[in-house]
Amino acid sequence: MAHPIIVEDECIGCGICVDACPQEVLEVTGGVATVVNEDSCIACGECVEECPMGAIPEIAED
Repeated sequence: MAHPIIVEDECIGCGICVDACPQEVLEVTGGVATVVNEDSCIACGECVEECPMGAIPEIAED
């Protein structure tokens, strides 16, 4: 399964990655992006590309 790796110390909770994700894998919870629907991730990389802080450096493939 694929899912984004989020570096919580770098995330500012802006929600740009949430809006960019076509599969609704992410949401902002407690001020940081959180993976809430890992099974739906298609590893498209939109969240990685759109994050202005670089807080999502990669998509992990399990």
